[in-house]
Amino acid sequence: MNRSPIRDLLVGVFVLSGLAALAYLSIQLGGAAYSGPGGLTLYANFDEIGGLAKRSPVVIGGVKVGQVTAIALATDGSFRARVTMDVDHKLKLPDDTQAAVLTQGVLGNQYVGLSPGGSDTLLADKGEIAYTQSAVVIERLIGKVIQSLGGSGSGGSGSGGGGSGEGGKSSGGSGS
Repeated sequence: MNRSPIRDLLVGVFVLSGLAALAYLSIQLGGAAYSGPGGLTLYANFDEIGGLAKRSPVVIGGVKVGQVTAIALATDGSFRARVTMDVDHKLKLPDDTQAAVLTQGVLGNQYVGLSPGGSDTLLADKGEIAYTQSAVVIERLIGKVIQSLGGSGSGGSGSGGGGSGEGGKSSGGSGS
């Protein structure tokens, strides 16, 4: 069998492109990513952050301007989640900027959305965003809807009294 230099070259290019694709996917799935310019650290306290995680994007108007670098409980005893964000140092954010935990689509990943205010005073490095909006947790929302639907059938007597009365009727009916 004769060796062809063209075939050897094509096999080599194919193997190298496969290894490059494998390395790229490993880096992407491992979470290592270019975080952009960064340099401006901001803090925000939320009552509920849902599934927000480290390296979640920080977005203004749909454009990624930074990422979440840390999540911990606030040290002031309020039991709120303190989110640390690293955003582009070139941004001139007013001190009345609002931070909200938002979801990409219905069941997508969560991210922090910033809405700049109109104040003339700017947030400095290690500044605190005072206006926050917590995440909407779908499970709690569904639970409240189910509870309100179930509670409306029992009238104003409460769920405990109405449930036991109905339970007695159904057990008596099934025994006949």
